[in-house]
Amino acid sequence: MRRFFTSESVTEGHPDKVCDRIADKILDELLKQDEYTRSAVECCAAYDTLFITGEVTSKAVVDYEKTAREAIREIGYNFGGFAYDKCEIISRVHGQSPDIALGVDSSLENKAGGEADDLIGAGDQGMMFGYACHETEELMPLPVMLAHKLAQRLAKVRKDGTLAYLRPDGKTQVTVEYEGNVPVRVSTIVVSTQHDEKVTQECIASDIKKHVVQEVVPSDLLDEHTAYLINPTGRFEIGGPEGDSGLTGRKIVVDTYGGRCAHGGGSFSGKDCTKVDRSATYMARYICKNVAAAGLADVVELQVAYAIGVANPVSVFVDTYGTGKLPDDEIAEIIKKEFDLRPAAIIRTLGLRRPVYERTSAYGHFGREEFPWEKIDRVEDLKKYL
Repeated sequence: MRRFFTSESVTEGHPDKVCDRIADKILDELLKQDEYTRSAVECCAAYDTLFITGEVTSKAVVDYEKTAREAIREIGYNFGGFAYDKCEIISRVHGQSPDIALGVDSSLENKAGGEADDLIGAGDQGMMFGYACHETEELMPLPVMLAHKLAQRLAKVRKDGTLAYLRPDGKTQVTVEYEGNVPVRVSTIVVSTQHDEKVTQECIASDIKKHVVQEVVPSDLLDEHTAYLINPTGRFEIGGPEGDSGLTGRKIVVDTYGGRCAHGGGSFSGKDCTKVDRSATYMARYICKNVAAAGLADVVELQVAYAIGVANPVSVFVDTYGTGKLPDDEIAEIIKKEFDLRPAAIIRTLGLRRPVYERTSAYGHFGREEFPWEKIDRVEDLKKYL
């Protein structure tokens, strides 16, 4: 059966990603001074104004406005109403709620005399998902990986001067055609990119196809029927927060698996590692990638659920979509045996008290080898169950 699946990505200059970048840059600056920082920073950007809010409990002293302006400058907004040196910045950040801190400082298990890793309780309730498949060498779905690489390439050719007329805002979208579960061709590519007022639509279309699409998408996935929609409205001069408001955590499907699997709804940026929305989602990806690499399944989706103030997850669920070499419930039991899913253990296993988060804020949190949750180092431990 032939079927089609589409995923999108956005560049670092997209208004939502501007907010994610600022929130994660603030988090990194806090962690550089205090690794035990508690943070849940959020941003909202609109036209010429940035609003920074949220909760921070830390020994660190960080100038939020200065940090935000640095992030905006690095992205490339040195023009217009949202220029890094002109936009208005309003900051309203307070300490973590003592009611939330109760559950994080000492878990339910710790109160009953548990182990050292029982000390930290989950910072909130919720369900988190991980996923891995064999469509790409990164063990990620092909549509979202291509969309991310196109978005990254857009930023590269803008910054290195290859296409100097480009501006920071942009979006990409890729539709892949499958035969059964095997990707066979790219059906449609959509690229919308902000640009200056002097360039023509014809020039943009030609340049993007040559310098972006053909540099990213393997030629054997393209054919004479592949459709290219480049700036389909005809113009894209007004972008970033000037063109549309931005908000932290609004691109969570772009951040994860491009819609391929379930999503718990929690966002990542600005949150420290005691927030299981972030840390447990990273751990779920780490587990799924190792399970797939070990050959226990060709496709694996993992759900882990928590209650606030409780260290151990309340449920662990596995779905291999019929590709498992063992029954799904057996794989779930293997995961519970081989991986410690308590927040303190997750933090230790993945080294999450380090300032690594700003780099995650655009082009996906998964499928990039630079991050510790992308390690494949438990394969031999898992193969013994086959």
